[in-house]
Amino acid sequence: MTVRFGVLGAGRIGQVHAGAIASVAGAELTAIADPIAAAAKSVSEKYGCDVRTIDEIAASDDIDAVIICTPTDTHADLIEQFAKLGKAIFCEKPVDLSLERVRKCLATVEAEDATLMVGFNRRFDPDFMALKAAIDTGQIGDVEMLTITSRDPAAPPIEYITRSGGIFRDMTIHDFDIARWLLGEEVDSVMATASVLTDKAIGEAGDFDSANVLLRTASGRQAVITNSRRAIYGYDQRIEVLGSEGLVAAKNRHESNIETADSNGYNRPPLLNFFMTRYTEAYANEIKAFVAAVSDGGPTPTAGMDGLMAIALAEAAVLSVKEGRAVSLAEILN
Repeated sequence: MTVRFGVLGAGRIGQVHAGAIASVAGAELTAIADPIAAAAKSVSEKYGCDVRTIDEIAASDDIDAVIICTPTDTHADLIEQFAKLGKAIFCEKPVDLSLERVRKCLATVEAEDATLMVGFNRRFDPDFMALKAAIDTGQIGDVEMLTITSRDPAAPPIEYITRSGGIFRDMTIHDFDIARWLLGEEVDSVMATASVLTDKAIGEAGDFDSANVLLRTASGRQAVITNSRRAIYGYDQRIEVLGSEGLVAAKNRHESNIETADSNGYNRPPLLNFFMTRYTEAYANEIKAFVAAVSDGGPTPTAGMDGLMAIALAEAAVLSVKEGRAVSLAEILN
């Protein structure tokens, strides 16, 4: 079966997904939609697909599935719209910035028995998948502590930050999902701290650019997440998991895997610049997994509940910073 896709949104992430679809067997990019005509035309010309409006894609018999890459405040409405039409849905994170809106959206998905996958691409990175496999096969014993480092080379535009929902809902949300995935237990409490250290304009927009989060499960397993909107040395993406019988770590990726040495010491090529290059394989792998779920009628590997739990953790982190205390997930979910 070939899954025929309509991509909603031709911005940066829409272009990434268009490229991923083109690289996956059994996937076909049929149409692109974007209110900016030049952006849609660019994707259309590159991948040979139609330019259609969202409503036209909704009414199209030759579209099996959609990928939602539009602004966050449109995600839940679009998920509900396409769920009722019987089309499979892949939605970029988050489902919505409001936990209650996420719940209502997922209720519609369940009522319509729709296929929904939430885009947490990092689970599909080959290095992180190998790290997870090392845990699952018992190579390091029982997981005890987890450290996630995630730092962007530079902050997004202020216009984006004002609509993003803040660093915890926009950036740390990926790390919340990875932490749940690797810990093997649901998080019980969240303690977060955040500051404005790199750009005062970010603070003036009501957000933070530097954050640390401590997650704890009921059994005592811990995860530490460290985020920054500025890492002048490149896109810093590392994970380390300490277990009862050892350690497994996924290190940064560089532009090439070489090292030179001279009288000034050792040198390595720069880190990959940003998510579009660092996670190219991950984006292709998640589309491959989505295509398999749609074709086989099975569950998606990252489902609506994963989206709900990630935004719940983000809300707990926001409250923790505001009140300067650890926040129980029960406070947020009840």
